[in-house]
Parts: sequence; C-alpha cells; structure tokens
Amino acid sequence: MAEIEIRLPKMGESVTEATITNWLKNIGDNVNLDEPLVEVATDKVDNELPSEASGILIKRLFEKDQVAQVGDVIAIIATEGEVTTPSSESKIEEKKVELATSSIPTSISDSKTSMISNSSSDRFYSPLVRSIASKEGISSAELDGIVGSGKDGRVTKNDIISFLSNRNQNGSAKSVAFEATSSAVSTNVPVVTSGNTLSSNIKEPIVVSNPGDEIIEMDRMRKLIAEHMVMSKHVSPHVTSYVEADVTNIVNWRNKVKDAYKKREGQNLTFTPIFIEAIVKAIKDFPMINVSVSGTNIIKRRDINIGMATALPSGNLIVPVIKNADQLNLNGLTKQVNTLANNARDNKLKPEDIQGGTYTVTNVGTFGNVMGTPIINQPQVAILALGAIRKVPAVIETPEGDFIGIRQKMFLSHSYDHRVVDGALGGQFVRRVADYLEQFDVNNEI
Repeated sequence: MAEIEIRLPKMGESVTEATITNWLKNIGDNVNLDEPLVEVATDKVDNELPSEASGILIKRLFEKDQVAQVGDVIAIIATEGEVTTPSSESKIEEKKVELATSSIPTSISDSKTSMISNSSSDRFYSPLVRSIASKEGISSAELDGIVGSGKDGRVTKNDIISFLSNRNQNGSAKSVAFEATSSAVSTNVPVVTSGNTLSSNIKEPIVVSNPGDEIIEMDRMRKLIAEHMVMSKHVSPHVTSYVEADVTNIVNWRNKVKDAYKKREGQNLTFTPIFIEAIVKAIKDFPMINVSVSGTNIIKRRDINIGMATALPSGNLIVPVIKNADQLNLNGLTKQVNTLANNARDNKLKPEDIQGGTYTVTNVGTFGNVMGTPIINQPQVAILALGAIRKVPAVIETPEGDFIGIRQKMFLSHSYDHRVVDGALGGQFVRRVADYLEQFDVNNEI
C-alpha cells in the first residue's frame, strides 16, 4: 500500500500558516484526484484545497481550528490496497503523540521538549503554542496557568505572546520576536522585542453577563480584525486631519456618463475609482505617505498599491488591494474596483488579493457617515476615510461677486502615524487629494 503525504501548499507571498476550518472528507472515505479535501483559512481568505492523489484518506494530522505551517503534512492518502480505519481512541492517542513530538523544532534542546510534552494537564495545546513555549523555556506549570482566549479556553498565539511580554516586563524572560506576515486588514500581532515592548499593564475588564443577556462568540474573522485594530493603536500614535472637498463637478460628470458606461462595459461606474485616482496622484506628489516603519528605519515603497476596505454581508471587513494603481487609468481602476469588491462579497478572493497594500482608503459615506477616524492598516502609515456626499449651501465666488448656491460636498478624514508623518505632511496630503477632486476635468472620457 502506497501512502501519499498531503502537505499544506504555499498560498501566496508571505503566507506562512493556515487554519484548518473544515475537513470535507472523513477517515476511510474515498478521495479522487483534485477533489476538494479540506477548507483552510489564511489571514481572512478561505480556500478549498484539492487532493493531490486518488485513494483512501487514512490520516488527518490536523483537526478543525488547528494551525498548520506551510509544508506541514496535513493528511495521508493510501493509493492502493485495503485500509483499516483506526478506532477513535487510537486516532486520539496518535494525534497526542504527534503533537507532543513532531511539532517541536529539532533545534530545541531535549530538556525543553521534555518539559512541555510531560505536562500533567490534559489541556490541548496547538503545535504553534507548544513550539513557542519550548523556545521561550515556559514550564508546563506556567503553560497550564495561562488563561486561554480561544475556543473552549484554548491558549492562542496571542495569549502566549501576552504572557511572555508581561514576564519580560518583570525581567524574568527572554524577548520574543516573530516574523511579520502581510495583510491589509493583515493580521500581524505586535512584535515584542527588547527596547520596543508594545504591551502595557492595562488589562481587559472582566465582564459578567446579566440574566437574559445573549452571549455571541466572535467568528474567526472578527477575532482577526479585533487583534489587528488593537495592535495598530498600540504601534502607531494616530493623528487625524480633515478637509472638505467640493465634488459637484464629479457628481455631475458621473451622472452624465454612467449609463453609457454601463451599456458599453457592463459594469457600474462608482465614485470609488475616481477617488482612488486622486489619491494616487497625491501619493506621487507626497511619496513619504507611501512608507512603512521597521524599527528605526523608514521603508519608502516603490509600488503604489491601494487597499480598499470592503464591507461583507456578514458585517465584517476585508481589504482587497489594487496593485500598481498608478499604472491604471480611470477605466482600469473601475474594473479592478468592481472585480475585487464582487470577489470579496462572494468569498472568492485569493490570498494575494489582500496582500501588499501600501495605502488604504475606506468609504464611511456608504453608511451615511459624514466623516470618521479610521485606524491605520499596519504596516502602512496612513489611511483615508471618505465621507458621504451631501448637498449643502455654499458661498460661490465669481467675477461678478459672491453668491449662495447648492454644491455637492464631502469630508475627507486622513489618519496617519505621527511617528513618521507630521501634521504638515498629513494635512498637505489630504488637501492635495481634495484639490485633485475639485479640479476634476468634466470633459474626461472613460
């Protein structure tokens, strides 16, 4: 009987791990080549992985909600001969042994490995948590004492990082650093290093439910968003500048051409690509907005990749990225915006679709809001919120004198990282975006 190892494939640049969200086949089931075998989630994108062989599924090395690294063997398929399906008890025991041994890097000393695997507790720990605990010399008693925020009280990566950072503050533990992964609502946790500790002594309040209250567990995406937002506020001192822009010419032009464009291209012409075009022009004028911070170094980005925050039917948020937006004309931006927005709502985004963003725009006007204070999408340093377009009375200056008229106006809210973007740069940038919007060519052809 030949056994084929099914490994977690590489699913995009900088993607190093994935969460098993659902097995589509049970042990003992027949599996055909390219038939969906398992559902996994990387960052905020869900994918079905097809089988790389035909045969019978005899082992599942990771179960639902466990994290696997790229290259890990997640299943074994027997390609010929009869298979004896292992009993439930034997599968559980086999899994325990594998988690206690194969998940720990070979570079870890035998004493540390023994220290973690010989825990007297029956509590489950993921391979990633065990690996971190072993690297950092966390004893089994300490590990058992960590309060877990995961499902059924499981200790997550963030739980153990928080434990380590608190222990570091007392001078009793080594620093820990993790390689950052991308995302544009990207879900990196704060990097804790010596001399740059991001944690504080502030603790979340313990909230007790009252009789009649409904308790709703966060779904996976909401947990990732929550982690990312908290991390961003820890990392970057946020400052927000506001500008009001007169977009009457844009509104009138769009009303004039949108029907013909829809008939010709089969797509809607929204305001979003027009705003993105103005943002790209302003980034070219102020390239230090298009940067990231790494320690004491500033990384000035060559590419202009615009992330656009998109609300999902579930109420969650995802940020697909328009790559090299400066190389697209208005027609190209329109098609990219529509394609990414539709794929996001239909859960068809690929991992690379939400990676590599250098600047993000979010449209709070969609919900009727006139302005907002957006949180920076790390590792970027700025984000622009677009308010609702409203008809307002305004003073109009003409050679014959000033008069009051009805104009279409909107607020632009620009949040930026005050470590590297001062008020002058942050304010001038958003003013320049408004200038490009107000100077829009009404004779523009698309």
